[in-house]
Amino acid sequence: MLSMFMFFIGSVIGSFLNVCIYRLPQNESVVTPPSHCLQCNTLLTVRDLIPIMSYLLLGGKCRYCGKPYSPRYAVVELLTGLLFFWCFLCFGAGLELVIALMFTSFLVIIAFIDYDHQLILDKVLVWFAGAGVVAKLYTGYPLIGDMLLAAVTGGGVLLFLALITRGGMGDGDIKLVAALGLWLGLEPTMLTLFLAFVLGGLSSVLLLLFKLKTRKDFIPFAPFIAIAGFISALYGVEIIQWYFQFLP
Repeated sequence: MLSMFMFFIGSVIGSFLNVCIYRLPQNESVVTPPSHCLQCNTLLTVRDLIPIMSYLLLGGKCRYCGKPYSPRYAVVELLTGLLFFWCFLCFGAGLELVIALMFTSFLVIIAFIDYDHQLILDKVLVWFAGAGVVAKLYTGYPLIGDMLLAAVTGGGVLLFLALITRGGMGDGDIKLVAALGLWLGLEPTMLTLFLAFVLGGLSSVLLLLFKLKTRKDFIPFAPFIAIAGFISALYGVEIIQWYFQFLP
């Protein structure tokens, strides 16, 4: 029961994350005005805002003007619910879970904004980094030295790549990995980079093979960093231990 409740809470949070994803790139408040139809500007009521269910029951259309709206809203709600459910299975109830849910929520916002606009907002990264410092100082892991080393090393790797590829890596990606370092520590941050490049490379090959993208098209990297960061946060210790057992 508690795990299903966590899924519900995640879908509710996902509804708020949708607001952040849409409004933050436009420098709009995420608090005011209240949620409304973007077509007819009618204020939405509670029955219009039930996560996932409202979209399904209304057939993806506004109750008031009948115009369709993007299924992406329901997708983000469903995804966030599943991610919260996943975090609960890994950490159970407690402080670790709260930190993991906050970490995950930031990653969803960052990934989808970059997917939509090829943009990683500094104001989001500042809050992300600050939350990471506060959370980790409170728990005592990773240690301050490890946090700083991870931020400098992770960001430095992408900065080096950006310099040698002359813009092949964006400033936002560099800052994102540096912020992740404050949350994860050195080894999980390096694992995140490795996984992000693997995921990004495989996805790029598939997109090119199926002709969904061309070589000239820009493919945002933050979603892959976010996926890799989530995996590292939940399973980084186990993956790293598994890797080191094969070393001589």
